Amino acid sequence: MLFNSLGFAVFLPIVFVIYWLLPYKYRWFLLLVSSYYFYMSWNPNYIVLILSATVVSYLAGLLLEKAGKPALRKTILASAVVICLSLLFFFKYFNFFSESLTRLLGLFSIKLHPVTVKVLLPVGISFYTFQTLSYVIDVYQGKVKPEHHLGIYATFVSFFPQLVAGPIERTENLLPQISSEKNFRYDQAAYGLKLMAWGFFKKLAIADVLGPLADQVYANLNGSSTLDLLAAVLCFSLQIYCDFSGYSDIAIGSAKLLGIDLMTNFRSPFFSTSIREFWSRWHISLSTWFRDYIYIPLGGNRRGKWKTCRNLMITFLVSGLWHGANWTFVVWGGLHGLAQVLEKLLGKGKQKLPVLRQAGVFLFCCVTWVFFRAECFSDAFYLLSSLGRGLAGHGCWQFRVLQIDLLMLVQAAVSVLLLGVFDYCSLKTDVIEWVSQRKPVVKWGIYLLLIWLILCFMPVTGSSEFVYFQF
Repeated sequence: MLFNSLGFAVFLPIVFVIYWLLPYKYRWFLLLVSSYYFYMSWNPNYIVLILSATVVSYLAGLLLEKAGKPALRKTILASAVVICLSLLFFFKYFNFFSESLTRLLGLFSIKLHPVTVKVLLPVGISFYTFQTLSYVIDVYQGKVKPEHHLGIYATFVSFFPQLVAGPIERTENLLPQISSEKNFRYDQAAYGLKLMAWGFFKKLAIADVLGPLADQVYANLNGSSTLDLLAAVLCFSLQIYCDFSGYSDIAIGSAKLLGIDLMTNFRSPFFSTSIREFWSRWHISLSTWFRDYIYIPLGGNRRGKWKTCRNLMITFLVSGLWHGANWTFVVWGGLHGLAQVLEKLLGKGKQKLPVLRQAGVFLFCCVTWVFFRAECFSDAFYLLSSLGRGLAGHGCWQFRVLQIDLLMLVQAAVSVLLLGVFDYCSLKTDVIEWVSQRKPVVKWGIYLLLIWLILCFMPVTGSSEFVYFQF
C-alpha cells in the first residue's frame, strides 16, 4: 500500500478513528493487525520474513536477559545477527555476490556460471532488519531491557508508518510509546496532518515531476545533449531528496496522528557546508545507525587520525552496499567516505563564504548521485565524461531528449522555490509551527497554495512508488 494511493487515504482514517476509540491497552493490537495488513498489501508471502526477524530478535532478547556467562551472551548475539543478516543477504545480495565472484574468477580464466535465484526484493527488508539488529545489540550492551510482550515487540518492528522506508527507529524511543497510555492531542494531530501535506507536496509536486525527466535522459544517454545531461543530474538530485524526505514527512505525520513521535530523518541537508554536516542532516536515522553500530565499534575517532579515516571509509563503503546490490552504490558510498576523510585531513579551513561551501557540497552530491542512479559504471562514466566535454565547450546547449511541458516546468520551478525557502527557514525555526501562528488570511493562503500545487500534480491513474522502496 502506497502512501500516495487511494487505499491509504481510506486505511489511515479508519485506523485513526478505531485507535482513539479503543482503550489504550488494546491499541497495540490494532496497530499490529493494521501494520501486517499494510505490509501484506504488497506481497502476503513475505510476511513470513518479517515474522521470522521478529521472533528471532525477540527470543534473542529474552535469552540475553537470562544468560550470565559472557561467552554465552556473545554466542546468542552472534546467532541472532547471523540469522537476521542471512535473510537480508539471500534476498538482496545473493545474486550480486554470486555474479561478482563469477566475474572475479573469470579474470583468472576460471569459467563458471553464476548461481542465481529469482526472487523479488521484499519491501522494507533493509529497514526492519536494521531495526531488529539494533534492538538485539542494545539489549546485549545493557542499554535497554528486553520486551517480554511478543505482541508489543512485533508492533515495534512492524509499525506501519515507518515500516517500509524508515525512519529506522531505536528501541528506547519507539517501543515505550507502543504500549504507553496517551490521550488525543489536537495540536499534535494537526501538526501531523500539516507535515503529511508537506510530504505529499514534495513527493507529488517535485519528485514525481522531475523524476520522469531524469528517466528520459538516463534511458537515452547516447542521444542526450549537455543540457539534457545537466538537467538529468539536477532533476535526480532534487527527486531523490524530495521523494525520500517526503516519505519520511508522511510517515512522521501519520505517527503523530496516533500520538507517536518518530525521529526526524532530514534537516535541510542541501544547506550543509561540509559533507560531514550533510550526513548529519541526510537520512539521519541511517547515519546514526551506522555511527553507533559500525563506526564506533570499529574504534570511531579514538585511535588516531589514520585509523579514524579507515573507520570512516569502511562505514561508508558498507553504507553504499546497504543502499543497493551493485558496485555503483559501493563507489557512491566510497566517494562520500573519501570526502569526509579529506575534510578531516585538511581541516575545517576558513568558515567564510558559507554559500560557496553549500554550493560545493550540493555540486559534490549531484555528481556522486550519478553513480547512485546509473544502472552500471559505463553509463555513469559516459554521462560524467560527456558532461565534462560539454561544459568544456564541446556540447549542445539544446534539449535533444527531454520533452518538457512549459506550464509544468513553471509549476515545478515554483515548487522548488518553495522547497528552498522552507528548508532555509527551517534552519532557524519550525516553519509549520510558524505558519500556524500567522493570521488566518496568511496561513490559509499558504495552505490553499500548497493544496492547489498538490492537486495540480495528483496522478489521474495509478501512483508512483517511492525511490527508497528498492533498498
